[in-house]
Amino acid sequence: MIKAVIFDLDGTLANTLPTLCHAGNTALSACGFRKVPIERYPLLVGNGANNLIAGLINVVNSIPPFPGEVEMVRAEYDKIYAADPLYLTEVYDGMHDLIASLKEKGIKCAVLSNKPHDMTLRVIDGLFPKGTFDVIFGQRENVAKKPSPEGALEIAKTLDISPSDFLFVGDSGVDMQTGRNAGMTPIGVLWGFRSKEELISFDAAHLIEKPEELLSLI
Repeated sequence: MIKAVIFDLDGTLANTLPTLCHAGNTALSACGFRKVPIERYPLLVGNGANNLIAGLINVVNSIPPFPGEVEMVRAEYDKIYAADPLYLTEVYDGMHDLIASLKEKGIKCAVLSNKPHDMTLRVIDGLFPKGTFDVIFGQRENVAKKPSPEGALEIAKTLDISPSDFLFVGDSGVDMQTGRNAGMTPIGVLWGFRSKEELISFDAAHLIEKPEELLSLI
């Protein structure tokens, strides 16, 4: 019986791609690199900021970053992103209604993101009414990021709900892996940053095209 849902943030709850692209390209320019087209970003986001930056530099130079380059660009990126983490970000259509319906059914709702924890809190607080989510975790020190199940299992323990009673909803293979690794049911969304083929290849239990379709799985 499904009692709780964990949502990924970027590409699942909200379209943050323009925000990430703005921060990434501004940081690249500040450090002397050329900008990367937004079309290249979807396959680079979702595994934490350092991996995003390393991927961007790799796109620009066609080789992995030299020592110190990721740290240099990351410092600029963090300043730009922290100045306005909601810049150009929009909640996906139907998401507010979905979460309201879940709460009416007594379903607990949580967020687990590989975005730094403080920025995850700021984005969620800026997009959703206070108290919408029962637990919100971003990437934290000493907690392995997705696809490790550590954060998801901590949410299950916090809510005192068995992992088998969770849906794990996300837009990437990393999210599907996280759900499987945590003993939860992984649900792939088709409105996010990654492809249907990726979600299938990482063993999504179900695919949904619109937020309201999740209700049929409860």
